[in-house]
Amino acid sequence: MKNLELHQIWMDRAIALAKDAGAAGEIPVGAVIVNSLGEAIATGVNRKERDQDPTAHAEIVAIREAARGWKDWHLNGCTLYVTLEPCPMCAGAILQARVNTLVYGADEPKAGAIRTVANLPDSPVSFHKLEVIAGVRERECQELLLTWFENLRRYTES
Repeated sequence: MKNLELHQIWMDRAIALAKDAGAAGEIPVGAVIVNSLGEAIATGVNRKERDQDPTAHAEIVAIREAARGWKDWHLNGCTLYVTLEPCPMCAGAILQARVNTLVYGADEPKAGAIRTVANLPDSPVSFHKLEVIAGVRERECQELLLTWFENLRRYTES
């Protein structure tokens, strides 16, 4: 199986998680961490509202789960799949965790800290080389977010 096909399969899993988050009233973002053997070792969804925790972004939830499961905060050799470009907090956590590869779906035009607004992985603050692959299942990720926010607006306006 080619890398692009593999990335699409894992992104589909992240999209399914994002849909679950959206159904629970959270901004629909999902994340999956896969180890070097191609096994999912952690998942995460946005949980800010449910946990009343501003740090409970999908990426952070997945990183915490992976580190607990591995009993090591070093996630060397792992790939993180997430439906939305990480914010500065999440980008920092990804770098701190030593994740090898980040694969994300949709750009985040307001707070994207990987390529869109800022570029933390390639900046002097980054001490870790992060491979970044953007735009995997981009249309599906964008549509999921747009639909969720449109429905939220309709609900709050009525």
